[in-house]
Amino acid sequence: MKSLKTLSLILGACVSFYACTDLDEVLVGEITEAYSEKNPAATSGAAGGSGDALGGPYSKLRDGSAGHGGIFSLQTISSDEAWIATKGGDWYDGGILIDLHKHDFLANNAFITGTWNQQYGAINAINEALAASPDVDGEKQLRVLRAFFYQRLLDIYGNVKLVVTPNTDVAQSSRADVFSFVESELLSALGVTRAGIIAGDAPTSFGSNQNAYRVSEFGAMGLLSKLYLNAEAYIGTAMYDAAYAAADYVVENGTMYSLATAASYSVASAGRTSDFKVPNLGRLNPNSVPAREEGNIYTYEELEGYTAMFAANNESNPEFIWSIEYDDVTAGGMNFSMMTLHYGSQFTWNFTAQPWNGYASLEEFYNSYDASDKRKESNFIEGEQTDFNGLNLNDYAADDSDILLNYTAVNTGGIYPNGTREAGARLGKFSMKQFGRDNMSNDYPIIRLGDMYLVRAEANARLNSNWSLALDDVNIIRRRAGAADLTTIDADSFLAERGREMFQESNRRTDQIRFNKWRAGTDSGTGSANSPAFKNLMPIPLDAINASEGSLSQNTGY
Repeated sequence: MKSLKTLSLILGACVSFYACTDLDEVLVGEITEAYSEKNPAATSGAAGGSGDALGGPYSKLRDGSAGHGGIFSLQTISSDEAWIATKGGDWYDGGILIDLHKHDFLANNAFITGTWNQQYGAINAINEALAASPDVDGEKQLRVLRAFFYQRLLDIYGNVKLVVTPNTDVAQSSRADVFSFVESELLSALGVTRAGIIAGDAPTSFGSNQNAYRVSEFGAMGLLSKLYLNAEAYIGTAMYDAAYAAADYVVENGTMYSLATAASYSVASAGRTSDFKVPNLGRLNPNSVPAREEGNIYTYEELEGYTAMFAANNESNPEFIWSIEYDDVTAGGMNFSMMTLHYGSQFTWNFTAQPWNGYASLEEFYNSYDASDKRKESNFIEGEQTDFNGLNLNDYAADDSDILLNYTAVNTGGIYPNGTREAGARLGKFSMKQFGRDNMSNDYPIIRLGDMYLVRAEANARLNSNWSLALDDVNIIRRRAGAADLTTIDADSFLAERGREMFQESNRRTDQIRFNKWRAGTDSGTGSANSPAFKNLMPIPLDAINASEGSLSQNTGY
């Protein structure tokens, strides 16, 4: 059995078999438990982590969820949300980033391999924790947590091994069997059946509704709603009645959760709302920079509503049902500030490290927001950039005669070979803080109430073949953003609205596939032709197949 004692993920586009071209982009993280490619969930000794016995398994949520080289990268670079352009000698990295954007990914793509390893590393830790015989509540949480990681594998790779005990190897399961396993684990923890959910049966309580870092029945029900919403795409069987019922249960019964709103711009809403604001930890020098400069949230004294929900001090927001805890000192792994910002932006926030100038939004996606939509200024960093004191920042390697650092929405220069260093609005939804480290402290949602409104809306529309039935829930979400109500809606406009709300939350690839809009990107940005259906699944990593001694087979088409 081939065992990798240390699996190093070189974040910032450095991978084991590709050379780094820009040392400013390098950040190294490690999965230090033993990893067997033949049996991906083999034993590794201690589960790791801190706190109680569940701390180690829960800490695995941080691996790749909001950093470079894991599931966030797969879900985002391959979608119409963002790309990483090659900038001269920077960010080519053997072409694997371009391959993800253009859907030319192969089984030896390091990001595809790394994401597989991260999920099985987590499953390994959970299996060991379960073998230690936790109490009933702990067992339910661990089984839901494991189901979540298998749900990711189901979504990306489809046909995987369902390893549920340490030191065992099993045959590869079909995508349908993996779906059934995830469903059964969630239903078992909830103490209900699919028919019972549709009938409105209440699940059994577990976990803590007051601790968003631990899964409760509402988080599990939210996972189940998203599993059922994608059932037709996953296994060819529509389950929109169950998706609607599960999401509706969370919305109507999770009364401890509410949409985070801002008193200054929210209009009347039929949804459950709560005004939420936090001090702006990324604020520019108030003595030198105008207050509340439109389009730049970093001039505001406080952040409100949607913007506050994703801030560096967002841990008390009312909307997160289940989230991943990140902390710049004790719980690293969120690197958005490094991943997206230009090198010079270090002086805007006085970062302790220089950003890598990688991820940038695609112009068409950026332009899908109305000017009145407050999510636009929250989700993107665009325009001329200044330092902390409001002085112009320069890009001395600028591609034109104007050396002022200016993030433009247009993807000038294309993805290869010479993308413009300043092209593309930057990913800003998870806002930065002054004197931030290369890791960030913003908590990252797995299940949140706003998503549940949209899942309920979509399931209702698909169940009844009538998209107008989604309007009420969609407009609740739009009102929270200060955007005008829609009067009509269809599948395309719903997908666009879901994209605006869920940007940077690792949903877009899955959503595009469900809407039959899974399109390979082009040299200039967003593509218009659907990829072949077999690419709805990514390939099983070549390393895993080679080490499996014949027990893993490649997905069709690769």
